[in-house]
Amino acid sequence: MHTLEDNLSDIKFIKGDIRNKELVDYIFKNSKIDYVINFAAESHVDRSIESSRIFLETNILGTQILLEVAKGNWQIGEDKYRDGVKFIQISTDEVYGSIDEGYFIEETPLAPRSPYAASKAGADMLVKSYYETYKFPVIITRCSNNYGPYQFPEKLIPLMIKNTLQGRKLPVYGNGKNVRDWIYVEDHIRAIDLVINKGVSGEIYNIGSNTEYQNIDLVKLIINIIRDLISEKRYEKKKNFADPKIINYNLIEYVKDRLGHDKRYAIDASKIQKELGWKPEVSFDKGIIKTVEWYIENQEWIEQVSSSD
Repeated sequence: MHTLEDNLSDIKFIKGDIRNKELVDYIFKNSKIDYVINFAAESHVDRSIESSRIFLETNILGTQILLEVAKGNWQIGEDKYRDGVKFIQISTDEVYGSIDEGYFIEETPLAPRSPYAASKAGADMLVKSYYETYKFPVIITRCSNNYGPYQFPEKLIPLMIKNTLQGRKLPVYGNGKNVRDWIYVEDHIRAIDLVINKGVSGEIYNIGSNTEYQNIDLVKLIINIIRDLISEKRYEKKKNFADPKIINYNLIEYVKDRLGHDKRYAIDASKIQKELGWKPEVSFDKGIIKTVEWYIENQEWIEQVSSSD
């Protein structure tokens, strides 16, 4: 039976910056690269509101450098490229803006409402332009909110889990009624794998699980799950957990709303379901419990990534 270590044995990790064209070109010239899957991005909306420049530099300029280097190394003639190569741009539903009713489809006009979303929309348009201008083999995916293990604690779900376990206040923007569609990270990765293997160049694929929650309802659900889980004997010896008696809705603290806060995101994923045969496999009820359990059992990781080091 293959282990995770077996699957990772051929991976070569290079720590670098996608804005470093010389490094990116060096990697291409010294490796046989068939696919670029561009996950690299500054992605936290709050930080983009505080300072947007790094978002523009990484998300737009970094994407342009990846495109240009890949094109230069894959091209074998005018509008012709080495067989089997693809450039997959990992985008976000936030490029569509906010929607009161209905669902985002791939043809929904882009209407970003934060510097982060604007930088991703700019990258998407740049990627699409390489297909239209150079016939470069690109595909764009736009996914709803991810959750699961190893998510950095600045994001909503891991932040709420972390603070609840510590008995700290849970900051909720505005009235907490902003709606997001949530997808378990493994379902997202399976969708990307299908796009790599079966996706059509020049196409856009929305990825979502049709699981909408108001932020306040999600926070309350996390409180309930954690209160139940840490009352179980298997977690009673964990350090630094709050007393289950204080883990309740009183931890919720409504704070000043985020500037330009989008009211609702909602993805129509019927295209990828019909054309590539994808569907989400992890229900939110199961996925959120798996996620909370993972963070409970991996406190050392949370402390490490949350430290100033």
